[in-house]
Amino acid sequence: MTLAATTGLLTAGPATKAAAETHGFLSPTGVEIAFVLVGLVTFGAAIVTVTTRQLVHAALWLVVTLGGLAVEYLLLTAEFIAWVQVLIYVGSVVVLLLFGLMLTKAPIGRSPDADSGNRWAALTVAVAAAAALVWVVVDAFRTTWIDLDGPAAGSTEATGASLFQNWVLPFEALSVLLLAALVGAIVLSRKAKAESAAPDARGATGRDTEGAR
Repeated sequence: MTLAATTGLLTAGPATKAAAETHGFLSPTGVEIAFVLVGLVTFGAAIVTVTTRQLVHAALWLVVTLGGLAVEYLLLTAEFIAWVQVLIYVGSVVVLLLFGLMLTKAPIGRSPDADSGNRWAALTVAVAAAAALVWVVVDAFRTTWIDLDGPAAGSTEATGASLFQNWVLPFEALSVLLLAALVGAIVLSRKAKAESAAPDARGATGRDTEGAR
């Protein structure tokens, strides 16, 4: 997701520099206000995703989070990135996550296993990672503005050229990560099935022994 956003900004071109002279942070446009509001909703959905103890609810709130990011890309005139966000993340990753929940027989209701004792350590790492990410993005695009009234900067041609020329390695690493998640879900489901079948086999053996006696 961060890769897609960075790619959209990198492909913006010279048209993104002219808007800095017309308005600043104290005179936001309607699109910028909508961007902030959608961002707040997306941030809230992301917080609920990682704090809820119901796995299915977490997956559904993840849909809201990823959909909010797609709306943000639309507001940044990056239509191609927005639809890729919907098709790949909302339409594929979340479905894969739900299939993983079903294959591993995850509980539908509240699960005590979803509450970790390392919550404060995870919160510290998350805040540090978010601060580093914000600092890097702000430092890289401090003087870059996107002219929302100009031509669309996130065209398919520009985005594809930048993605497959400058971002090939992260793109392939992401595909390997998704493949590893799928393989992990299959391994966990097979292990759980084998463990549930072992007590049944022992019970059947015991009944046969008692019957023979």
